Amino acid sequence: MNGEAVKAIARANPALPIQIGGGIRNADIIEAYLSAGVSYVIIGTKAVKEPQFVTDMCKQFPGKIIVGIDAQDGMVATDGWAEVSTVTAADLARQFASDGVSSIVYTDIARDGMMQGVNVEATVALAEACGIPVIASGGVTNMDDIRALKAVSARGILGAITGRAIYEGSLDLNQAQQFCNS
Repeated sequence: MNGEAVKAIARANPALPIQIGGGIRNADIIEAYLSAGVSYVIIGTKAVKEPQFVTDMCKQFPGKIIVGIDAQDGMVATDGWAEVSTVTAADLARQFASDGVSSIVYTDIARDGMMQGVNVEATVALAEACGIPVIASGGVTNMDDIRALKAVSARGILGAITGRAIYEGSLDLNQAQQFCNS
């Protein structure tokens, strides 16, 4: 739905690293985004339902594929969080360890948008279990969360995604980025 807007942003800001996920269902969609200047494409539900798709896309677009794993109590959720599978987040991530996945975006859906703090322990456990760098998502609320994630960055934490905290003013993006860059 927002594909054209994302492509326009990527074209207008070629130095800005952009990731996009949601509705990534075939190689043509991936090719269109990457050709428009998007840096990485996030594959979510399809990674659970058709893991071979991730393997194939990593071969076709090396270094450009991220797997999005949404989990509730450690179990993978799919289809916009409507379904909770019987697959653990760690087991799913391990499936892609040798495929060339750039990173994992891990969302603890119980914390996403709740302003309760990021689940550092589960995020680190996932990174250590699969050996793929993890981007924390869900619950990043303030500088305490950023500090906690940076403190364990050597254990496989690559970055963090936040939204509501910025909109509500509990996290200053510039301050957080400067802290992470130091």
